[in-house]
Amino acid sequence: MIDQRRRRMLDEMGLTVWRSRGQADPTTDAARPATSAGDWAGLVASIEACQRCPLHATRQRAVPGVGDQAARLMIIGEAPGAEEDRRGEPFVGRAGQLLDAMLAAIGLDRHQDVFITNVIKSRPPENRDPTADEIAACRPWLDAQLALIQPSVILTVGKVAAQSLTGSRQPMGKLRDQWHRLGETDIPLRATYHPAYLLRRPDAKARAWDDLVTVRRALRELPA
Repeated sequence: MIDQRRRRMLDEMGLTVWRSRGQADPTTDAARPATSAGDWAGLVASIEACQRCPLHATRQRAVPGVGDQAARLMIIGEAPGAEEDRRGEPFVGRAGQLLDAMLAAIGLDRHQDVFITNVIKSRPPENRDPTADEIAACRPWLDAQLALIQPSVILTVGKVAAQSLTGSRQPMGKLRDQWHRLGETDIPLRATYHPAYLLRRPDAKARAWDDLVTVRRALRELPA
């Protein structure tokens, strides 16, 4: 069962606890690829071989994710870009450098206690937004990663990721600055701006900083 301290923290965030950690989530488990506990190599190999949507034909490499496989914080973006597609690692261009700097400012980095991935694992042509069908085709892989990592907090970056994981059509300005939860789980979710947006709109960095501080506070207060 969820311990009383975690339950109290979630209540303070305005999140109703639906289930305890380890119970099945019927909204996602039926579509989740079969993975045994710790079967990370098998999951990565399956993602790299995936042909569930047409993007497999235009990508150079699948981009499963990078970071700590036991991370307490999971950062979920939208889709790989050109450099990510070439290297097979998320957030490695200018936006990735900014994300790394943002994490460093709150005492974290992409290789320790953080896992970074995207809602889809293949680059859409011309860096367009992923379609609803592409997101749905890739969702079982994200669900499998969540099942293996079991993060304490999720931070989505960008409108596509935030809307996909909250189920809301609201713009980012309304999605951020409040706690959500992932589907029917007890995992707190916070939405913030994509680093690429912050490069275009530096005036939004202060609001993104507030989001990061809130996430860091939750990580410190929520029991592992």
